[in-house]
Amino acid sequence: MPSQSGAGQRLRSAPPIAFEPEEWDLLTRLPAKVMIAATSAEPDSDQRTVAEGLAGIDAIAAGAVSDSDLVRAVVAAIYAELDPDPPTAEQFRDRHAGITEVLVTCRAASLTLTRRADPADAAAYGQWLQNIAARVCGASRTGGVFGLGGSLISDAEHTFLVDLDRALRP
Repeated sequence: MPSQSGAGQRLRSAPPIAFEPEEWDLLTRLPAKVMIAATSAEPDSDQRTVAEGLAGIDAIAAGAVSDSDLVRAVVAAIYAELDPDPPTAEQFRDRHAGITEVLVTCRAASLTLTRRADPADAAAYGQWLQNIAARVCGASRTGGVFGLGGSLISDAEHTFLVDLDRALRP
């Protein structure tokens, strides 16, 4: 959720002392990327993508009441930015490449957290990202007819959730 000031400079909160600015940027941008990857895991209708996007935004905001100081700080940083373009429900154009890039980024975040964060905060951050993805993937049924039947989480979404779990392990 990047933003620009009137002078064209990005406005973002200062990272906590434990993190370099690029590491903090990674941690604050990753929740939205996970949300988009989760919406992209299964090709959906626009209506389902919107429902998934709204669930993802809600799941990101839920981090504000986390027991983890790190997760709360990340949520505060996300919402402290002045963003002229509000988040939208979207999917990657190239699903495979987009999801792969997010999983690689998750692995980098996990390694950064292992080096720099309290183990409880690192675990809470990873769990929060998994919760975001799970809420997105479970936001609308896949398959079925006229909203009846189908599965809550498709095979492709399940695969993404498993891959995400693996990427977030130190």
